[in-house]
Formats: sequence, structure tokens, C-alpha cells
Amino acid sequence: MTAIPARALLLEDLPEVADWLTALLAQRFPGIHVDHAATLGEARRLLDSDIQPQLALVDLGLPDGDGTALIRPLAQRCPGCTIVVTTLFGDDAHVFPALRAGAHGYLLKDQPEERLAAALDGILRGEPPLSPAIAKRLLRAFQPMDPDPSPGAETLTAREREVLVLVSKGCRLPELAEKLEISRHTVSDHLKSIYRKLNVNSRAEATLEAARLGLVQI
Repeated sequence: MTAIPARALLLEDLPEVADWLTALLAQRFPGIHVDHAATLGEARRLLDSDIQPQLALVDLGLPDGDGTALIRPLAQRCPGCTIVVTTLFGDDAHVFPALRAGAHGYLLKDQPEERLAAALDGILRGEPPLSPAIAKRLLRAFQPMDPDPSPGAETLTAREREVLVLVSKGCRLPELAEKLEISRHTVSDHLKSIYRKLNVNSRAEATLEAARLGLVQI
């Protein structure tokens, strides 16, 4: 079992998300000290001050660039640091460059909090912190293309496909109800059915599945 990290670097530009992740870290790793940076520039200055984090949570979409740019120098300066991407981007254009740069894990922030907490707990057991959707994506990258349609493609109704496409484009519940001219309750029922059929738990995972099924491009 890995020792509980005593210090963490959190690179996150949204204050409310930073507060949430800081609280989650404090809950999972009692006594941890969290250095917060809202930009790449701030994070680089923290590294220049010779801090030695054992854990780093790195967002990608930042005001002054892509958080991937911090991963390689962080890995070089702090070789014992577990570097975990925490982001909303789950597409190949973000996942693979971050992992190639040296990230040890990749977590989607819009998945249920208990999943994020479980992934952080897994760090202590030496388990790679990966969101289920990212793990599936990595596995598919090493598998041959399957010409047969997936079960999910066959079981989704036409209305569910329509809802899934709109969800993948960022539409929220009120917008879905308005665009489809149905009640919010009906939209919620469709979403529950989609999540169950595709075996996903978040909008990001649903978007990845929509892309895999050829319904949208990401």
C-alpha cells in the first residue's frame, strides 16, 4: 500500500471546482496540504519554489493554455508524484497526449463524486486512477475495429438516440424538454434508460458512447 500523500498540487481555474476537489482531497487524505494554482503560470511558479507534491490533480482547459504542458516538467521535477488529470475532456485528442506526457491517471469531473473518491482511494492501493469511460477508451485503442453494431446501438430507440445526440452537444434538461417538446420528467426517463442501456454514469461517458456509435463527432 502506498503512503498517504502529505502534499498535493491542484491546478484548477474554477473556484467552486477547486474548493470541491480540495475538500475531497482533505476527506480522502486527512492532513494533506493542498497548493492551489488557477493557471499554468501559477503552477509553474509553485514548481519553481521547489514544492514536492506526492499527488497532483491537473485540469486541461486553463485560461493560459493546456494543463498537459505542466505534466512532463512536473514528472521530471517530482518523480515520486502521482499525476492525475481531472477534466471534462474525454476525447482522444486530450486523453492520449496527457498520458504520453506522463500522467498516471485520468478522471472525468462530471462523474459521480463517489466514483472520484473511489479512484482517489485506489491511489493508495497502487491502482491507476481512471474513469470507467477512459479505461474503456484505452482498451478500444488496442482492439481491432468491430464491424458489427454494438448492443447499445440496437437497443436505443429513435427518441433515445435523439436525446443522446442533444446531450452530447451540451444540452441541459430544460433545453432538451423545449427542443423535443416533451416534459422534463419524460426527458429524465429517457436519460435514465440511455444510461442503463449504454452502461454509463455521466454525460461525458454518454458523449463518448455517442461518438463510438457514430451519432456525433467529438
